[in-house]
Amino acid sequence: MIPDTADASAREVWETAPAAAPALPGAAENVRQEVRLAVLAMVGTTVFDGGLLERAMTRTLADQGVAEGSAQFERMLRYTREAAGMSKLAVFSHLFEDRSRAAAAYTFFERSCDELIADGIIRAVPGAEDAIGWLREAGVMVCLATGFGRHTQNMVLESLGWMGLADLSLCPADAGRGRPYPDMILTAVLALDLDDVRKVAVVGDSCADIESGLRAGATTVAGVLTGAHREPALRAAGATAVVQSVRDVPLILAPRSA
Repeated sequence: MIPDTADASAREVWETAPAAAPALPGAAENVRQEVRLAVLAMVGTTVFDGGLLERAMTRTLADQGVAEGSAQFERMLRYTREAAGMSKLAVFSHLFEDRSRAAAAYTFFERSCDELIADGIIRAVPGAEDAIGWLREAGVMVCLATGFGRHTQNMVLESLGWMGLADLSLCPADAGRGRPYPDMILTAVLALDLDDVRKVAVVGDSCADIESGLRAGATTVAGVLTGAHREPALRAAGATAVVQSVRDVPLILAPRSA
């Protein structure tokens, strides 16, 4: 089944919205005691990519001789959208059967991403920093996870001034496999010396994020509506909660008393 993806107009509303302060719960001790680690996706969840993925993919397909606007181009770009959240290397391995061609395409793609990030295309989702800060103050460790490679992830973090913002950042190469496999979540559990995967909350904007959280055994697997997939697709994938934005995540973990 093809997942329902968020339309461009919805993304524009979020990308141009003022960064109003989120209504976060005031008391850190209100956080649910079973949650000790929050694994947050990056692009679409904590970060707006400004069209980075599609622009870099368009350049890459052209470099590989796939004409923009052709049936093959549209098919490959559609798959890229459907595979939101997954390892980008895995995406290219699917698009190109020849391994050497897939590797070359991935290398070109990463270089294109670097150029676009250097041009200032990346922005934080409004309220993301505040939500991450609240989580850490509440004693919840934070891991930022991505389907991009390590170099691209670091460039995104550096461009936002986010180096050190979270306890840990992971990409597929750090864990073995990317989403929808649970490897990055389980790697975070081991790296941060957590004793129970049920103490993990996973937050993402794609069905792959939700699936990886469920496969890992996380108790809270929440979807946000600022990125790839809409609420029906996220619910169908098994999300335990769906909220408008990552800035609302503290309200899931520390709900206000009635």
